[in-house]
Amino acid sequence: MSRRIVIVGGGPAGVGAALGARQQDAAADIVLINDESVEPYEKPPLSKAVLTGKAMPQDAPIAGPKGVAGANVTLKSARVSGIDNAAHTVMTASGERISYDALVLATGSRNRILPMFPEGQPGIYYLRTADEALALKAHLGLAKSLILIGGGVVGLEIAASAAELGIKVTVIEIAPRILARVCDEETSAIIHQRHRDYAVDIRTDTICAGLQALPDGRLAVVTKTDETLAADLIVVGAGAMPDDALAKSTGLAVQDGILVDDRGRTSDPAIFAAGDCTRFTGPNGPVRLENWRHAQEHGGAAGRNAAGGDAAYNPVPSFWSEQYDLYIQGMGWPVARPSARVRRKISDKATVRFELDGASIAYAIGINAQRDIATIRRLIERRVAVDASELTDPAKPLNALLKPKS
Repeated sequence: MSRRIVIVGGGPAGVGAALGARQQDAAADIVLINDESVEPYEKPPLSKAVLTGKAMPQDAPIAGPKGVAGANVTLKSARVSGIDNAAHTVMTASGERISYDALVLATGSRNRILPMFPEGQPGIYYLRTADEALALKAHLGLAKSLILIGGGVVGLEIAASAAELGIKVTVIEIAPRILARVCDEETSAIIHQRHRDYAVDIRTDTICAGLQALPDGRLAVVTKTDETLAADLIVVGAGAMPDDALAKSTGLAVQDGILVDDRGRTSDPAIFAAGDCTRFTGPNGPVRLENWRHAQEHGGAAGRNAAGGDAAYNPVPSFWSEQYDLYIQGMGWPVARPSARVRRKISDKATVRFELDGASIAYAIGINAQRDIATIRRLIERRVAVDASELTDPAKPLNALLKPKS
């Protein structure tokens, strides 16, 4: 009798788990439960190409043109309301019970909702799903001005998309600079300047104190310094929280994310979890990541292990962001006290910043440096010893560092 693997969640981790399980066990009965009634789609275009009208969500199915059905995976549209661990059964909101031999939770993350900006209030938007992206796109088509709350990666992608549409954009960021969680001050300044080139008004060190509805239909944000900023609509990009409520209600170990081991296994040996919803084993203890590549690769590993595999997940984390003509990529694990920080200027529009841990690269962030970042990934994975002076000299190819020194 074939093994049944049930996966909850239709994002990159869920689809990665389904495809990984199929690679591991060609005969398995694999069911992917998605709470959206569409083929699972890529989320990165939602803040970019979808908002600017260059693409629709359905243009980028995660599993490719044939969808998950092409891998003989059953796609089921339903919301899972509970799990019966003892009976190895998941329950849907409609009352259906679906049995499993192994279960993978890939429930992702949910928007951090700010009480001052209630979800669903007219003129206020959060972005996570295709429906939310299309609703925001429709309002952007009628708007002249936008206030963006939060200067993180997704927020700045939305700001860039709106600015390219000719909309006046104001970004309100509570921190002293944008992208403080993901990059150094110099890289942050380069990105800040590119937004300034598109007339985006970025207000750092700014705290929102109130929200007002104006007689002309616009919304106004009042800051702690009593400044009033008005716009046709407000988009909130205040980060995300792990969607671990289902796991918590099931009694699984949860700590700001579902706790999993290096195989993706939860505190219940028959239940695995992957992606944004998890806290997994990192180099310095349990860690949580929120990015596309991690979700897909972690999902693939958890799916293979749920189908009988036994492979550890040891990622080199990475992320990317597209803003105007800037392609921003981060790679590796940042360290608290790098042994060195150096920059490689490739051209006027391309640069890479390195953080070293001893003699090897721990982390790098690049702008328009795709070829170098691909090489840097291999240098990090292999823990190749490097000389900081070789990293700073663009005349010295990074590929040469991969070759054994004679």
